[in-house]
Amino acid sequence: MQKPYKIPESVLVVIHSPQLDVLLLERADRPGFWQSVTGSRDSGEEALEQTAVREVFEETGIRIADETSTEVSGSNRVSRHHLVNWQLSNIYEIYPVWRHRYAPGVTKNTEHVFGLCVPRDIPVLLAPREHTAFRWLPWREAADQCFSPSNAEAILQLPAHQGG
Repeated sequence: MQKPYKIPESVLVVIHSPQLDVLLLERADRPGFWQSVTGSRDSGEEALEQTAVREVFEETGIRIADETSTEVSGSNRVSRHHLVNWQLSNIYEIYPVWRHRYAPGVTKNTEHVFGLCVPRDIPVLLAPREHTAFRWLPWREAADQCFSPSNAEAILQLPAHQGG
């Protein structure tokens, strides 16, 4: 059975510390390609914020929970109010190497940018099929390391979005 096509609408979550260090992940399928958390919506009904929450957990093990939830406690958990929708969207050409994941003829993706402020020492548990390594870098250095121009540009905007 063929896997369903990816929806060409995704989130980019810039995970950063209060000191503006940025968490970057190295792609398992492309060594040397560093990025922030990214991922497509699972369905047209999935809210973008929920996509961001799901992707952060799947790729880093960091759980974003409602403040009223008992899930907020724990060293890998942060309150949902730390996740901020930057109200920024990018439309970009999907890299040819990844186009097979989308329906025939789909060549562009719309990416919605979020920021997530976490403690620098939060435990990170990578999804080994997606990422092989992580590192924290000062925001300017992190932007220089990203293979994706839209990811680099989002990181360069981090100081303007700090504090929501």
